[in-house]
Amino acid sequence: MRILVTGGCGYIGSALVRRLRENERVSEVVVLDSLAGGSPRALLGAIGDDLEFRRGDVRDYADVESAMRGVDRVIHLASITGAESTHDRREETRAVIVGGTENVATAAGERGVESVVYASSCNSYGRVADTHIDETASPAPRNPYAEAKVEAEQVVREAAATNDFAATSLRMSTNYGYAPGIRFNLVVNHFVFRGLTGRPLTVYGDGRNWRPFIHVRDAARAYEHAAISPDRWPRAVYNVGHTEQNYRIEDVARVVREELDRDLEIVYLEDERPGPSYHVEFDRLSETGFEPSWTLRAGVRELADRFARQRDATGVLDASRPNSSLREVNVDGRR
Repeated sequence: MRILVTGGCGYIGSALVRRLRENERVSEVVVLDSLAGGSPRALLGAIGDDLEFRRGDVRDYADVESAMRGVDRVIHLASITGAESTHDRREETRAVIVGGTENVATAAGERGVESVVYASSCNSYGRVADTHIDETASPAPRNPYAEAKVEAEQVVREAAATNDFAATSLRMSTNYGYAPGIRFNLVVNHFVFRGLTGRPLTVYGDGRNWRPFIHVRDAARAYEHAAISPDRWPRAVYNVGHTEQNYRIEDVARVVREELDRDLEIVYLEDERPGPSYHVEFDRLSETGFEPSWTLRAGVRELADRFARQRDATGVLDASRPNSSLREVNVDGRR
């Protein structure tokens, strides 16, 4: 099969494209990316005759429709990243997430695509006191990013019904871990880098807000599984993660401190907004036959080892990738 990955130069895409190229059922991977939030560098090591790269914007229907030609299945990752930052760019966020998804869904219908897998987010649940949130819970988005994700899920659902293709939306847990397109403005990656450079781990609010976490390579596996075997993912929406991998942000900081085996200071910024809080259940996911394999502790150790090997090779612990960010934002786990 021929698979299109939008946003393939991003964090998850950089892990996913490699997996798809190694899958014997996939003959070719097409990547559509504007390079606004990613870099071709993320695809180094994945380039070959079975990889086609197209620079284009999902907001431009012509770009999407052209990339969709001859495609059997679509994994739609292209998005705005950094949920809290979208308060200041509401129109752009909706144009990329909702408008881009409308273009992808329309082109999929026009081109007779068999299935579409959409990258949604558990951030859609907002701030919920219940510690057993499943897919039947009503989303309560608290930022433009989550609002747009919820709307885009509906776009995919309606297009699938109208055009008779299979479709599912994966509400992904917060990612962490090493991938070629690694992001450093996600809480676990950010904490590990700060810890290895001897800086305090900064937590917004009291750190009691919950997040479910998933290793980026498990996330890539989930998208691959859903695209390759859509019959195993018949429902419109799935939470993707593992129930035992729900953590309070203050506990994430403690895990990083313990696994790095350093006497790191944890600083609480009580006056800062802690962002959404959601403790998610993943029982429905078990119906698909997919299960995450990584734990947070193992992922922290792997990150530390990766950084250490890079430092040993270059003498510098470098996080200056073009598609990475060390800005002092999103350090409480907000996606």
